[in-house]
Amino acid sequence: MSLVGKTIAFIGSGVMAEAAIKGILKKDGIIGNQIIASDPHPERGQQLVDTYGLRFTSNNSEAAQAGDIVVLSVKPQVMGKVLLDLIGHLTPGTLVLSIAAGVKITMLAKGSGTNCIVRSMPNTPGQIGQGMTVWTATPDVKDEQRQWAEEILGALGATLYVGEEKYLDMATALNGSGPSYVFLLMEAMIDAGVHLGFSRQDSQRLVQETMLGSVQYAISEGLHPADLRNQVTSPGGTSAAALYQLEKGGIRTVISKAIWAAYNRSVELGEQEDG
Repeated sequence: MSLVGKTIAFIGSGVMAEAAIKGILKKDGIIGNQIIASDPHPERGQQLVDTYGLRFTSNNSEAAQAGDIVVLSVKPQVMGKVLLDLIGHLTPGTLVLSIAAGVKITMLAKGSGTNCIVRSMPNTPGQIGQGMTVWTATPDVKDEQRQWAEEILGALGATLYVGEEKYLDMATALNGSGPSYVFLLMEAMIDAGVHLGFSRQDSQRLVQETMLGSVQYAISEGLHPADLRNQVTSPGGTSAAALYQLEKGGIRTVISKAIWAAYNRSVELGEQEDG
């Protein structure tokens, strides 16, 4: 395991940081003392110490100075302030890994004083180890450090490396914001089930299990979604009637426009940060 013996500093100790910590500690040879977390709330730190046996500090500079890998797991709005705590406190060659949405590599490098940067875009299911994270790295990141990054991000679920930073804005629109689209579809289906006459509890269970099973089946079969859809769409049947209404309502166009809107907004936010 490439992380054995390495100190991992988490700047920011929210739910996504905790998910990564929990996943990392499941790996053989990794112990709580290898992790140091910083957070402005001491009570949060005590909770993490009690649960995972890690080290805690309220001083970002102290955590950064101790880390072989520094994970920036703070909200994008406070990244500028947090980066000020890193300047002059990073050991040369320290890997800085950001999981903050929309914060560009140029800002991370300038703010931290290092060009050894990994930028990533995880999503909400990472909180239970079932997420999808897209990531990229600067040329200064060594092969061994890429392995470190993949192991840390892998604690949140599946990973996909991309060679250019531009794909991070695309990932923000597709997998970063993606769970919200799924939740909206779930909500609409549950409401429809209630309208049909199911209790809300039963309707919710039917929808959740149907979506979960459908995704698992799609992964298992490895077929194009159109082929899978055709498998369950009998001529003149109930699925055909439902799909006709969805297509008539422009569902493909609406989804495409929504994802493009998310992408454009991600680009805009990144430009504001640069400004």
